[in-house]
Amino acid sequence: MNTVRAPRLLAHVALTTALVVTAAGCTPAADPAADPSGSASTTPSPSATPSPPPPPPQDIELTLLAAGDVLTHKAVNESATGADGIDYSPLLSGIDPWVAGADLALCHLEVPVAPPGVAPSGYPVFRAPGEIVRDLGEQGWDGCSTASNHAADGGYDALAATLDAFDKAGMGHVGTARDKQEARGAQFYELDRDGRTVTIAHLSATYGLNGLEPPRGTWSVDIIDPARIARQARAARAAGADLVVASLHDGVEYDTEPTDHQRAAIRALARSRQIDLVIGHHAHVPQPVERLSGGPEGDGMWVAYGLGNLLSNQGADCCVPASAVGLLMVADIVQPPEGRTRVTGVRWAATTVDRAAGHRLRSTRDALARPDGAQLTTAELQERLLIAQEAAGDGAKEQDRPPTSTGEPPRVVPRTR
Repeated sequence: MNTVRAPRLLAHVALTTALVVTAAGCTPAADPAADPSGSASTTPSPSATPSPPPPPPQDIELTLLAAGDVLTHKAVNESATGADGIDYSPLLSGIDPWVAGADLALCHLEVPVAPPGVAPSGYPVFRAPGEIVRDLGEQGWDGCSTASNHAADGGYDALAATLDAFDKAGMGHVGTARDKQEARGAQFYELDRDGRTVTIAHLSATYGLNGLEPPRGTWSVDIIDPARIARQARAARAAGADLVVASLHDGVEYDTEPTDHQRAAIRALARSRQIDLVIGHHAHVPQPVERLSGGPEGDGMWVAYGLGNLLSNQGADCCVPASAVGLLMVADIVQPPEGRTRVTGVRWAATTVDRAAGHRLRSTRDALARPDGAQLTTAELQERLLIAQEAAGDGAKEQDRPPTSTGEPPRVVPRTR
């Protein structure tokens, strides 16, 4: 290979060099500007043009996606079962773009996983096939909250099997714990953007356990206690969290109106000024989305009181029509170069499950625009969209398209055990 060298340019030559013929050959004549030693003098070349200064640091903008309850009823499991085994991916795939487009995606698994050697079961005592965790992870969910009224359905073995399944899938989890040390830690997610790291902590708690006791003492399932949640959030901030999100499993089933207990607990969290965002579950129907006073530095705290169902077998024939409706919550997060990381806004999108089409989960607006083999009629889809709109209220706007990811998926920080 030939190497081409660039000529070196002299910046200045004092006089033109004269040639003097001698007996020995040609030599240059003396240069009047030469230094006393007789060597030629040149002026040093000027320094290179300075590089432009780097651009000033910019705001980091992220989106957090949250969804409603995942309930593996028997009929849902049957729809997921084929010749090659259990696979929930075809059921979930209708919201793939929403999950893929979020910078951080948090689901809510309401039911524990069946431990090894125990058959899965549905309502009223749930033990889910382990494939549900695998397939949530493959879809792109980064972690799940696990504190719910069904968290103790399968005892300690099912609780541990659930968290083992999340670990195997590379997902985060919070709300239940295998030992006291794990119970003390929030779930942290680290997102690297533009040479900086945004750390988000997730907490989770439930109102109760359907009359059961926590499998290994109170530490094994977090029960709603606003003062304790605020302490957990404070500890998470001390450990490096820039933002703290709390998932609360609370309310009355099939009631769109939040209960006094829900409102009191959430207002207490807002007053604590330790929580940036509250995500609600349990009612199985959508509930309002709004911004409360309080929150960190007193600039407000967003809450989705209830996101309804993400995947279930519920609907008008068993429960209420709104139980076939869910909300995807999209929160906008901004970290300035200096100052506090904040939730700057929250939006929502409606989802529904087409049970007749094999429990196929869809964005409701997407199903209206592209039926793609749906068994639901246009009128049914419009009715479900209206249910979501009326339940969510005027506190937040509807979002009609998936978010767009701004970088690599988050690092899931293992909870301390």
